[in-house]
Amino acid sequence: MKKYNIDNYIRWKKDIEVAISRLPEVVDGDYTIYDREQMITCFIPLVENLARKFSTSQQASGVMTIMDLIQDGNAGLTQAVDRLDYTTLSESLDQEKTLKSFLSKRIRGAIRRAIDINRGDIRIPEHKLNEIRRNFGKDKKMVEMFFNSIFLSIDDKPKNGDDDNMVYQIPDKSEPYNMHLLNLYLKSLMLKHLDDKEYQVLRLSYGLDCDKHDAKTIASILNIQGTSAYVRISQLKKQAVDKLIDKVDHSQVLDYL
Repeated sequence: MKKYNIDNYIRWKKDIEVAISRLPEVVDGDYTIYDREQMITCFIPLVENLARKFSTSQQASGVMTIMDLIQDGNAGLTQAVDRLDYTTLSESLDQEKTLKSFLSKRIRGAIRRAIDINRGDIRIPEHKLNEIRRNFGKDKKMVEMFFNSIFLSIDDKPKNGDDDNMVYQIPDKSEPYNMHLLNLYLKSLMLKHLDDKEYQVLRLSYGLDCDKHDAKTIASILNIQGTSAYVRISQLKKQAVDKLIDKVDHSQVLDYL
């Protein structure tokens, strides 16, 4: 797992505290007195707060340091401030609440994008992750999208020289720890909800802790005989994924997202 330099973090904190202490005082909740740089400085503590929450989550664990998360959160903050409508802000009855709501959404988005890019080799495309998150209220739909995206990303990962899928051209800065973490997470759900044959078919098909095997080889390993044995493997694979979608509660999916 990556470590962050505590001395650098302490120095950064002190610099921010000094910068904030020099800001003009907000009178009657009127934040429109701040220019662009002052507005960014004012809400850097919000970035740190959100980044700290992400740093203790399963999705960021071992992927990015707290300073990395803050850096990407600050980029999101800067972009959000550049999009601020000061006229609309001045008309708000609670400018602080309006600002925090507007800025937090974009800071979280920037941090999530950075984590998604840096997370392990099994990569759900960002647009799919965002679509899954938008379906939080549609529990079963979210679970279905999660598993279909995970297994599809394993199956469709292109070989060297394949330029069609741009998401895999993003430099992978993640560590092997994260691949292992995701495998453990998937296997724990599979062991809980699948019978042994379904579990083995998915494990061997997708190479969760071993090399990937084709249907014919899996049939031989599991002693499934007959001229249509490979068809039975395909059926078991679909049956297993469908069972996961049916049995896994959406809260278990949220644990990873």
